Amino acid sequence: MRNKAIIGISLVLMQCVIYGFGDPISKAAYESVSVFSLLTVRYWIGFVFLMLIFGRKVIRELRVSDWKLLILPSICIAGTFIVSNVAIGMTSPTSVAFLKSTATVMTPLMALVIFRKHYSLKHVPVLAVIMVGLYLLCTAGGTISPGAGEILGLISAVFGAGSLVFAEGALDKMSAITITTVQTGTSALLASVCAFMSEGGVHMAGASTSVWLTIIYLALACTVCGYLLQNYAMRWISASSVAVLQCIYPVMTAFFSFFILSERLAATGVAGAMIIILCVLAENIISAEEENTQKHGASRKAGRRRIRRAGRTRRAISIR
Repeated sequence: MRNKAIIGISLVLMQCVIYGFGDPISKAAYESVSVFSLLTVRYWIGFVFLMLIFGRKVIRELRVSDWKLLILPSICIAGTFIVSNVAIGMTSPTSVAFLKSTATVMTPLMALVIFRKHYSLKHVPVLAVIMVGLYLLCTAGGTISPGAGEILGLISAVFGAGSLVFAEGALDKMSAITITTVQTGTSALLASVCAFMSEGGVHMAGASTSVWLTIIYLALACTVCGYLLQNYAMRWISASSVAVLQCIYPVMTAFFSFFILSERLAATGVAGAMIIILCVLAENIISAEEENTQKHGASRKAGRRRIRRAGRTRRAISIR
């Protein structure tokens, strides 16, 4: 079990690196192509790629599974990435990364309210310190102005929490590949609707070779690999654990933004990044201790049951 948890953690960290590189190159691409046009092409490329490779498996699985389980996680994951990309077009990627990462707090709260899932109070101080670290990293000790981009960043966090919480139930019934394909297709449909409603269609005339390379990276790495990594990880670690680990994503965004957008990190930003990394380590230690406690508790219960059964057997023998 511990080895599987390590695999799950590694998958989320890989996702954070992929997304961290994706945000600043998206910001650069939006200078040439509109947000919804880029997103529409990106998601359709990802969906077609998945269907070409896994189409038969996906269709076969959807025929025998309860596809209604995919509605909420698909809409939520489409919402979080579409809304956050619109926000990136309006404000800095690091500000969006901070606001999107508030899903760390929203995820356990949503799981508690909707599914009555227990969440230990041990995690609360770590989450509070993580939010401080995220704030320092993404605002450099200043403030975030409450503009349209910032509001959209918070909305994307709500969608992000929903995508994690609702996907847990779906993953019990069908494969990560099928869920990823449906989520990508839903993202493509919603992005297309937004493009036609707000921009009158998809317009790619201004796309240079570098923009097309960016779109291909976003489609295959951020969408296909990113969705798959998250869905596979959630087979071995909880939605709340995934949300905490994804706090590394703003750290990676800040790192790559330095090289791509020349966004420099102040001393407070570096301090924030260190706080986040230490808190993620602390959170994993707490989760490991809880897992061991549960394991020992289950072993003690099993031992008591064996003792009771042995006692009943001895009494039955003595009566005979």
